[in-house]
Amino acid sequence: MSYETLQDNSGKLQKEMSRKALLGSTVGTIIEWYDFFLYATASALIFPKLFFPTTDPYMATILSFATLATGFLARPLGAAIFGHFGDRIGRKNALVITLWIIGISSTLIGLLPTYNTVAIWAPIMLITLRILQGIGVGGEWAGAILLSMEWGNRKKKGFSASIPNAGVGAGMLLSSGAVGLCISLTGDSFYVWGWRIPFLISFILLIAGVIIRKRITETPSFQRVTEGNQVAKTPILEVLKHYPKQILFVGMAKFSEHIPNSVFSIFMISYVTGSFSISPSYMVNLNTFTSFLMCFTIPFFGYLSDKVGIKRLYMTGIIANLIWVFPYIAFINTKAPIIIAIATIIFVFTHNVQAGAQPALVAQAFPARLRYSGAALGTQVASVFAGGIAPMVCAYLIHSTGTLYSIGVYVAVAAIIGSIGTAFLKNLSSNSVTNTKEDHLGSLNTNVNS
Repeated sequence: MSYETLQDNSGKLQKEMSRKALLGSTVGTIIEWYDFFLYATASALIFPKLFFPTTDPYMATILSFATLATGFLARPLGAAIFGHFGDRIGRKNALVITLWIIGISSTLIGLLPTYNTVAIWAPIMLITLRILQGIGVGGEWAGAILLSMEWGNRKKKGFSASIPNAGVGAGMLLSSGAVGLCISLTGDSFYVWGWRIPFLISFILLIAGVIIRKRITETPSFQRVTEGNQVAKTPILEVLKHYPKQILFVGMAKFSEHIPNSVFSIFMISYVTGSFSISPSYMVNLNTFTSFLMCFTIPFFGYLSDKVGIKRLYMTGIIANLIWVFPYIAFINTKAPIIIAIATIIFVFTHNVQAGAQPALVAQAFPARLRYSGAALGTQVASVFAGGIAPMVCAYLIHSTGTLYSIGVYVAVAAIIGSIGTAFLKNLSSNSVTNTKEDHLGSLNTNVNS
């Protein structure tokens, strides 16, 4: 076979596998983040009443958000476990396992007895399942963006890596839509049994996601690492030894994106419905609309990052977030539903600038042989502080200071930390196995012959 024919066949195979990888990574991400945001919404609206009914409303909210935080605490463990397997046995295999863990955990939450039935065992079982869910999520995000980026067009890394991140918005959209629909259909019965329906749907989504991901072939980048006998024996230990600063800077960059997301998608639902005369369904529907916007704006900003520079766009998003956060708080304080909606939508846009550029920014911070471990560890350790405890911190700040502007300060500090981390973060994606055209074609032919 001539080189031209080989190149042409490999190009077609590359496009086909790229489409499958985009579909598999994004659909899987949608499913896993559907489960995650479903729990987050429930922690704001449902769990305080059903699993912590003997405490005062403030403590019930804190305890409910604490169960949300346990999932974040488990994320670094998931990052270590699946970062190891992702850099040892491949991106695809690790991602199938994470999907099973989160899907089964979420389904079982929908079957849990409440506090009125089994007393203290109810929150204990809830926390246990939440920890398992957190372990799965801890290994999911990095693998999904790598699967998409490493199969995608090398000149469009920002766009390719951003597509699974749009799945986060789609998962939020799906979960918010499911909760909103169940509230409408079940009415007063929502807090009795209606809340269980969205969790039980997870099992159907799980089966669909596993089938799709099973059909994906391992990425060329990981195949080259394998063919070059450069697979790390202990990826987590090696990335900690050789790239500790990169992990730190990735974590700092994550702060400026994750904390605002926790504020507008989790905490504000609880705060606005509890403090103002605004119904939970209104805030859930607002969350649904902003999630819809994320599905399109995140890939757009991923595309834009390839044009203007990934790091440059990410820094632009940080600055936009910093500028808008205090006007956002002022708009929330008006207590007017339409003004709150407008303020939130703008806040989502400033956040999405970062969410579009972040996947490629993080993935390129590590060489291919340690990329899964580095990306997972850097983001998921930070998520404990940037996402896990953020709703509790917000509740504490308002309770202690009596003003919503304290949350604005919290977000502003996160933006400063994020800008420092981003400024010092290096692109190490070239520190890998030689990435020549012949290597790429060889990897593709291995797929054809297997």
